[in-house]
Amino acid sequence: MSCSVAPGMETLDVVVIGAGQAGLSAAHHLLRRGGLRFAVLDAEDGPGGAWRHRWDSLTMATVNGIRELPGMPTVEADDAEPSNRAVPAYFADFEQRFAVPIQRPVRVTRVEEDPDSDGPGPRPLLVHCTDGDGTRRAPLRTRAVFNATGTWTRPFRPALPGAADFRGTQLHTADYVRAEDFTGRRVGVVGGGISALGHLLEIAEVGETFWYTRSAPVFRDSAFTQELGREAVAGVQDRVRRGLPVRSVVSATGLIWTPELREAERRGLLARRPLFTRITPHGVVEADGTETALDVILWATGFRHELRHLRPLRLRNQLGGIALDDTAVAEDPRVHLLGYGPSASTIGANRAGRAAVNRLLKDLTREQVAA
Repeated sequence: MSCSVAPGMETLDVVVIGAGQAGLSAAHHLLRRGGLRFAVLDAEDGPGGAWRHRWDSLTMATVNGIRELPGMPTVEADDAEPSNRAVPAYFADFEQRFAVPIQRPVRVTRVEEDPDSDGPGPRPLLVHCTDGDGTRRAPLRTRAVFNATGTWTRPFRPALPGAADFRGTQLHTADYVRAEDFTGRRVGVVGGGISALGHLLEIAEVGETFWYTRSAPVFRDSAFTQELGREAVAGVQDRVRRGLPVRSVVSATGLIWTPELREAERRGLLARRPLFTRITPHGVVEADGTETALDVILWATGFRHELRHLRPLRLRNQLGGIALDDTAVAEDPRVHLLGYGPSASTIGANRAGRAAVNRLLKDLTREQVAA
């Protein structure tokens, strides 16, 4: 059901959805350029974005790289400090230092075209949202949307037969808190990424682990380099430009051998198994048909981009992807996807925020000239 804004309500230049790294970067450049009417909406209760929900053992020493926010010094924290405290504190400092006008907790439920707008130029968008308690707010009218909602709210689990019958515990990386919760239990860790390996190594100290991946993981002996990073980003950019379903930058770089992983290999902890074919009430059926008893299945199978509120705009193509022209959706440049595809890293998120603001200013100037 559509709902237009109140008569006479102003049209914003842009609504930023999400106040993680990408959203804050965009807000910073909007403030710097000045003169733009914008709102920043964030579903969290406080600063930090998805970092608020990371597990306690993911410390500043073990986290996979954090890029400073624009206009800020690098993140300074003790190596032993959990990232779920250090990074939100850093984000809070940024918000206070630059007086970023963030409305929270506000959850965006739907973005659609304003059905009552018939003026010249592109039709404005309506952003529907609710307060933290679910109370519906008046929609916002805007010329553009910077979507920076990330992936944390959309954990992905492969659909496998028998999952509903499992009598043990199933959880996702998004639910993981600490290894001690699995003391003395038989745990199947599913996934071939950095998070899966981190869970595997931690839980192996207190329980029995079994590692499952859909395909054989690729380990690199060489350290991660800027050139390798550029190649990975270029590959993801090419897919996004062609409108193909997006893949993460990390998936293109492979896994790097570390002393910890070498030791884990020596101990036999990295004896990877092909993904099981079925889940039973008490375990899983292996690829070879045998059954393995498990108490826990931990899905470290990644996330999908949170774009469900954009469905009314029908941005996806027949290939299942969304073609981008830099940060703007190629078929609908009113919408920018920040932290999506090549900008999913903290470095890429900073660049995307700046690029989106530059493109917005060009588009608004072009509309004014045309009018």
